[in-house]
Amino acid sequence: MIDDFAKEYLHTDLREIREAVVWKLDGLSEYDIRRPLTSTGTNLLGLVKHLSLWESRYFGEVFDRPFPEPSPRWNDAGERGADLWATEHETREEIIDRYRRVWSHSDATITALTIDSPGHVPWWPRPDVKLFNILVHMLTETGRHAGHADILREQLDGSTGMAAGSASGQRDAAFLEAQRARIERAAEAAASAGA
Repeated sequence: MIDDFAKEYLHTDLREIREAVVWKLDGLSEYDIRRPLTSTGTNLLGLVKHLSLWESRYFGEVFDRPFPEPSPRWNDAGERGADLWATEHETREEIIDRYRRVWSHSDATITALTIDSPGHVPWWPRPDVKLFNILVHMLTETGRHAGHADILREQLDGSTGMAAGSASGQRDAAFLEAQRARIERAAEAAASAGA
């Protein structure tokens, strides 16, 4: 009984965090969802593309239930990093639709298997895993990238949160500037005290 509860709890959290990642693109221009916002090129649409590829692998080939659409091989050096950005020929709709198809495939795998069903991750040092391991890994990985997306979106228009209704981008600009100034003063004071 605890196994079913744990599986459903992790699966529900994964579903929620997936939606949050996709929401981060809502209302933004093509340029804003694609442009590199860090020195390494991290961008919003690239995060969605990356999560789509890796979730398809983890809930697909790891459990011998391959995602039915072509994907670059995980060990193809020529493709390394291509999942982190979108070309000018890839549309927002194509990438989001693929991610949603991956969700359906992953959800079917999660539903069909028990939490202790075995899988094999050839690119991990300890490749023999259970569905539990992969659920935790993908929830962690998706949550990590949702945090990246939250910061990127905040840089673009001040919006933060898990969904449109929870976004704090509508906060008063004066409040946000006062809060930022307060934090800056604390950082300066700590640096001065430590010098």
